[in-house]
Amino acid sequence: MTLTLLISAIVALLIITAGLLFVPWSGNRSVSRDVLNRAFYQSRLRELERENSAEREEMVAELQHNLLDDIPQHSESAQKPLSRWVLAPGVAALVIVSVGVFWKTVDLKKVLEWQEVTRQTPELLNRVMDPNAPALTMEEMARLGLGLRTRLQDEPNNIEGWMMLGRIGMALNNATTATDAFEHAWKLAPDNIDAKLDYAEVLIRSSDQNDNQLGDKLLREAVAASHTNIRALSLLAFSSFEQQRFGDAVAAWQMMLRVLPQNDKRRAVIERSIAQAEAQTSVDNAPLAVKITLSPEAQQSMAANGTVFVTVVGESSPVPVAVKKLPVGQFPMTLNIDDSNTMMPGGSLSSLHQGWIKVHISQDGTPAVQSGDWVGQSALIKFDPAHPTEVTISSRQP
Repeated sequence: MTLTLLISAIVALLIITAGLLFVPWSGNRSVSRDVLNRAFYQSRLRELERENSAEREEMVAELQHNLLDDIPQHSESAQKPLSRWVLAPGVAALVIVSVGVFWKTVDLKKVLEWQEVTRQTPELLNRVMDPNAPALTMEEMARLGLGLRTRLQDEPNNIEGWMMLGRIGMALNNATTATDAFEHAWKLAPDNIDAKLDYAEVLIRSSDQNDNQLGDKLLREAVAASHTNIRALSLLAFSSFEQQRFGDAVAAWQMMLRVLPQNDKRRAVIERSIAQAEAQTSVDNAPLAVKITLSPEAQQSMAANGTVFVTVVGESSPVPVAVKKLPVGQFPMTLNIDDSNTMMPGGSLSSLHQGWIKVHISQDGTPAVQSGDWVGQSALIKFDPAHPTEVTISSRQP
C-alpha cells in the first residue's frame, strides 16, 4: 500500500508539472496592434461626444490624425502560432529523468520484500509464542527480526518487543542486534530481572573487557536481589569462570546446588563444573619459583647476615601483591612464593599474569630499603610456575 501511494504521488506530480509547461501556451495570441488602436479610437470618440465642448471638432480631428500616424506602413505579417507539440520532447525528458532517478534510488525488489515481511510478522510471532507450532527456520527468524524492527519504530517503548528482537539476534549470531536490543529493553525497565539478565548475558559473551565488567556487575546485582535465581547464578558462574575467578565460579555453582532439587538433571553438570574449577584453582595456585643470585660486587661486599625480602608486584599497581621474608643463606638461593604470601585480603598471586619480582637484602631486618642495602629486580615477565624466575642482586642503595 505504501509503495502504491508513493508511485501514485509521483505520477500525479509528473502530470501536474507537464500541465504547467503548457499553461503559457494555452491562451489565444495577443490582439493585433490595429485592433487595439481602433478600440482606443472608438472609446475616446464616445467620450468626446458626451463632453459637447467647443473644442470637440478640433479634438476629434486630432484624434483621427493620431490614429492615422499610428497605422504602420506595412501590415503585420500573419504569424502562425507555435504548436503545443513542440513541448512534447521536454515532457518526455522530464518523465525519463524522473523515472530514472526513482529507479536508481529505490530498490523496488527489497521494498516489496519488506512489505511482504511486514505482513508475515503477526503470523511468525504467533508461531514463536505457540509451543506446539513448528520451529522457525533461520530465514523465517531473519524475516521476523526485520518485521520486529519495523514495528518497534512505531512502538519504541515495547519492552517485550525489544527483548524478542535481542533473542532473535542471538539466535542469528548477530551480536550487534542482540546487544542494542537488550540494552534498549534494559534502559526502558532497569528493574526488570529478565531484561537485566538478557543484557548481562550478551555482555559477558562479548570480546570487550568493558562489556564483561558491566555484565558481571549486573549479574551481581541480580544475585543480590534474589539468591535463588538459577539463571542469574548460572550466568555469574560462567562469567567468573571465563574471567578465571575460579573461586567465585565455585561459590555460584554451590549456591545453585543448594537451590536445585536433588533429582534435577542439571546437578551432575554443575558438579563436574565445580570439579573443573577446583582443579584449575590448584594449578593456578602452584608456587612461583624464584632463583636469587649475586653479582661479583655483591659477593665481595655483602655482610654474612641480614634478611631477604622477595616482593611480587603486578603491572597495574605498584602495591606489592605478595612478600616473602627469610634469613640470608647460601647463594644462589632458590625459594617458592605462592598465595599464602599475599599481602591483602581478596588479592592472590595466582590471579596475576605478569609483573616484576624485586629482591631486597636488609641489613637491619626492616622491609623498607635503607642506604647500603643491596637490591635487584627482574624485567617485566609473565609468571610461569614451571620455570623459575632468576633475579640478580647487583646494585646497592646509595
